[in-house]
Amino acid sequence: MLTDYADRVLDVVDAIPAGRVMSYGDIAEYLGEGGPRQVGRVLAAYGGSVAWWRVIHADGTPAPGHDLAALARYQEEGTPLRSSVPPVRVHMREARWPGPDSEGAS
Repeated sequence: MLTDYADRVLDVVDAIPAGRVMSYGDIAEYLGEGGPRQVGRVLAAYGGSVAWWRVIHADGTPAPGHDLAALARYQEEGTPLRSSVPPVRVHMREARWPGPDSEGAS
């Protein structure tokens, strides 16, 4: 059974548009609760049901060990990249999404 926090994290991840990303810390800040590690724990436990590749480290890298799977999704969605060879790196300035309730959030 999901906790309320886990449910809210997954709702935010579900809202991230294709081609955009949020960092683990961005999600925690948006929710006003927890931190990057707590968001990471939620995704480690329940992330298979959401677009997990859209949640990345603040430096633009995907979860460890998921470079190639994430890269395929980024290329499919047209996510702006700084590097498409391991270590894969998303161009955070172009791809970062401010969250569901932000102005210009599309």
